Amino acid sequence: MTSQSQGIQQLLQAEKRAKDKLEEAKKRKGKRLKQAKEEATAEIDHYRLQREKEFRNKETNVMGSQGNFSTKIEEQTTEAIRNLTSSYHRNMESMMKKLLSTICDISPEIHPNFRPAV
Repeated sequence: MTSQSQGIQQLLQAEKRAKDKLEEAKKRKGKRLKQAKEEATAEIDHYRLQREKEFRNKETNVMGSQGNFSTKIEEQTTEAIRNLTSSYHRNMESMMKKLLSTICDISPEIHPNFRPAV
């Protein structure tokens, strides 16, 4: 009987070692999955940063030229406003004199189409 109990003990010990090995393998698998996930995340982040950098470069090339156009348009607008303002100040005095003389200096005369009543 003792040999049977020893055999059962050996089987139980073997079963326990097998369970321990399975648990250890599961832990290693979990660690490896976690590590693979972290590596994939790092690779995705690196790829995303690279693509964003390329996008920013292309955007700068395209928008930079548009920025130059907007700067040129702003400069032209400012120049046109400056010209109009200086023209206004130069001609304001003479135009005011002409308007006032036309309004205030009235010389009454009969209209050429007027026919006196007979």
